[in-house]
Amino acid sequence: MKRPVVWLAMLGPAGLSPIAPATAGSALVTAIAWFTPVASLPVFLGCLALGTAVAVWVAGEAEKDLGHDAGPIVIDEAVGQAIALLFCPHRWTAFLAAFLLFRLFDIWKPLGARQAQALPGGFGIVADDMIAGLTTMLALQGLLMMQTRLGWGLI
Repeated sequence: MKRPVVWLAMLGPAGLSPIAPATAGSALVTAIAWFTPVASLPVFLGCLALGTAVAVWVAGEAEKDLGHDAGPIVIDEAVGQAIALLFCPHRWTAFLAAFLLFRLFDIWKPLGARQAQALPGGFGIVADDMIAGLTTMLALQGLLMMQTRLGWGLI
């Protein structure tokens, strides 16, 4: 490894996963969120803004060594998965749904995420995951509202 910033971009060992490093990064973030006390919305949004700025810089630096949006760079998953978990009830089924939906939308790249990925440097690396995270958060909230109205208890 050439620089410590690369290690941070890989979220430590998550980016070294031989199979699906982005999924490993998302799983790591989901697990950390499960055990982290829920912050107030202003604190969460402040941390998200700071984390996004750091992720954009770190991803941009790491791509100098690894290439644009290289597989081992998974710090963007931290931002996207955090957005996906916003307003998520603290139930294992809801966290699992947020994780799976985020992976689906991160791979599918809906709502301009594919185009956002073409932005230069760290912006392009992080932007598509932010869109996938926002799409996940909205889809999960829709599913939760629908299950409440239908009387389901799945998520």
